[in-house]
Amino acid sequence: MVTRVVKIPGGAHYGLRDWLSQRITALVITIYSLVLVGELMWHGGMDYATWRGLFANPAFRVLSFLFLVAVYYHAWVGMRNILMDYVKPVGVRLVLQALVICTLVGYAGWAIQLLWGAH
Repeated sequence: MVTRVVKIPGGAHYGLRDWLSQRITALVITIYSLVLVGELMWHGGMDYATWRGLFANPAFRVLSFLFLVAVYYHAWVGMRNILMDYVKPVGVRLVLQALVICTLVGYAGWAIQLLWGAH
């Protein structure tokens, strides 16, 4: 019996890491969503005062930021995989990936400003 191992030179081999990171970020997103729905049910709805009180808690701000980082990373893995699969010219793909990265980093900065900025 001949066992043949095919190696792709320069291959990225993201498969398992991408799969696992998508599952972990999805779990973080789900947990945050359940916490938020639980808060809505606990308070019988959400008005501005309740919402403001919720985000006055530093732990909830950190949890919200972790949620947003999970969303951004989840989006990055998905977009990178889509671009690697469907955009064949390397230069175009790199430009699009750079635009996605810049957008997501900008969103993270905006989230920090919203969560810990002046109130």
